[in-house]
This record gives sequence, structure tokens and C-alpha cells, in this order.
Amino acid sequence: MLDIFTIIFQIFWMVLIFSSFAPLFKNFSLHSAREAIIRQIEQKRKSRVITLIHRQESLSFFGFGIRKFIDIEDSEEVLRAIKMTPDDMPIDFIIHTPGGLVLAAEQIANALRKHKGKVTVFVPHYAMSGGTLIALAADEIVMDENAVLGPVDPQLGQYPAASILSVLEKKNINDIDDQTLILADIAQKAMKQMKEYVTDLLKEKYPDKAEKLAEDLVSGKWTHDYPITVEKARELGIKVSTDMPKEIYALMSLYKNPTSGKPSVNYVPINYKNE
Repeated sequence: MLDIFTIIFQIFWMVLIFSSFAPLFKNFSLHSAREAIIRQIEQKRKSRVITLIHRQESLSFFGFGIRKFIDIEDSEEVLRAIKMTPDDMPIDFIIHTPGGLVLAAEQIANALRKHKGKVTVFVPHYAMSGGTLIALAADEIVMDENAVLGPVDPQLGQYPAASILSVLEKKNINDIDDQTLILADIAQKAMKQMKEYVTDLLKEKYPDKAEKLAEDLVSGKWTHDYPITVEKARELGIKVSTDMPKEIYALMSLYKNPTSGKPSVNYVPINYKNE
């Protein structure tokens, strides 16, 4: 009888140990599969592939929401990847994100705009807010037929900057509290800065309509989550292709339901300048 309990006890510990290591093996296998598809795309298109994918925007951890957006860590990784890429090598940037920090998104957009090789941004599902800002920096935007971009109007906390400014138009200034007046001042600066930035970002590709495009995207005429479809983007004057490589869909299928924090930026960590 003692031997049977000993065997059961040993089996229990073996199962427990295997269960502990199983997620590690799974993550390693998943990362390897992602890297293999990235390499496949790179070899096919002779490019550097960089991904910025926030596949699950909201997770639950002990009852508290955990949200993943574009942050400084993302921008640091993207800038590092671009520096490891020869000036004349094309960059294929695959993005799936609800947006994030303006500073981080602008850093990525600036780096992509300065790259001498062709930059193509692929949007398989959506690239909202800061994601749209990054897409606008590309030489070419490729979207799935059902993918969407979004407005880039500044947000101050939970309020759109344009909505804060509208308070000044609708109420007597003597009836507005000091905090709202301060927010309105910041909102006005944020709107001005973003319009100037988007205009500058677009002026080379759209010299005749950069200011109009910036006004449409920044003014707050739509809600911040307004979906700019392929058709709407073209109506606005944004050049968009729908020639999405099938390998990108295969790559996106490997970014399902993360159960823990994982890097958002991924690329094959090889310095192509030395190859």
C-alpha cells in the first residue's frame, strides 16, 4: 500500500512540474513560430519587418483592468530596430493597436519618416489614434478591406481637447471654473501642436491637401474612436492599398489571447548592416 501512495505522490509532482514548465515551452514555440513568419516575409520582400501588435487591449488581473498601448518601451524597441537596418533597406511595419502615448507614437513616426528606404505600414485590423499617426508617416499604407484607422485629435485624460474648448464657446467665461480654464488652455496648445505636426508629416506626400487632412483628423469633428475605413480614408484623400500579403494574416493568428505581459514589438534581432 505504501508503494502505491509513493507512486501516486511521484506522479503528482511530475504532473505539477510539467504543468509549471508547459507555459514556458508554449511561449518559446509561439515566439519561434512568429519569428519564422517574420523571416519568411523579410526574405520574400527583402525588407526589415517590425511589428507593433497589442493583440488584446484589455486583460483582467485580480479584478483590475490591465491595458496595453503604445508606450516609451515600444518606441525604444522600434528605434533600436530601425538603427539596425541599412538606410536603403525597405521597412515593413505591421501595426495593430488602439493607440497610446503621443510622445512614443511621434518618436516612431519621426524615425520611420527619416528612413531612406521605402516604409510600408500594414494594418490588418486597426491602427487607431497614435497608430494612425505612425501609419501616416509611411510611404505606403496597406490595409485589409475591413481594417480601420482613427482620428488623431488630442485627449486630455478622459476628455477630448476639442470638447474642452467647446465649453469656452458655449458658456460665459465668468461662469467657468479655473480648472476648466486651465484645461482649455492646455487643450488649445495640444490642438495647435498636433495640427502642426500632422501637417508637417503629410506635406511631402500631400503638398496640396496636407492642411485639410490635418484639420479633418485633428479637429475633433468625429469621436476619438470613429472608424476611418478604407473607403473613408480614400474619400479624405489618403492613399491606401488593400494588397495585404497572406503571411501577415498568418502572423496575426499567432497573437491570440495573451495571458501575461509580452513584448509588443517584435523583429528578428539581426543587425543587417553587418550582413
